[in-house]
Amino acid sequence: MGEETALRCPITADLALLREHVRAFAAASGLSGARLDDLVIAVNEAADNVLEHGGGAGTLNARADDQGIWIDVENSSGSLTAGHLYRHGADPPPAASRGYGLWIIRRLCDEVRVEQAGDRSLLRMNIRFPAPDKTDAEITGHTADAYLT
Repeated sequence: MGEETALRCPITADLALLREHVRAFAAASGLSGARLDDLVIAVNEAADNVLEHGGGAGTLNARADDQGIWIDVENSSGSLTAGHLYRHGADPPPAASRGYGLWIIRRLCDEVRVEQAGDRSLLRMNIRFPAPDKTDAEITGHTADAYLT
C-alpha cells in the first residue's frame, strides 16, 4: 500500500450507513474475510456505545497503513475510561442481554485502548492485516460468527 488513507464519519443513529462506510473503506484498504467482519462488528459495538452511553454524539476516524486498519471512536461525554475495558477481565460479562460491547471489541481487535482527550473519550482499535501465508482464523483463533450466536 505504501501510503495512508483515511475516513471520517459522524456517529449517528444510522449504524447501517456507518457499517457500510467502514466496510467499504477497510475492503478498499486490503482487509477481507473474517478480519473485515471482525472490524465491522467492533465498529458497530463502539458506535452503539457512543449513542447509548457516550452522550449520543461522536466521530469515527479510520486510517489504514501498511500494518492494518486503525479506528478512533470519539464520544462527547468523556465518561469511557480504560477501566471499562477490563471490568470483567478475560471472562465475558455475567449472563445478561446487554453489556458485551467492550468485551466483544477486545476479542475481535488486535489492540484496544481508551484515552481521555479533554472532555471527550477516545476508543482506539486496531486490526492488523493477516500475514500473506496465514488465514484469518490462524491469526485470530476465532471468527466473528462465534460472537453472533
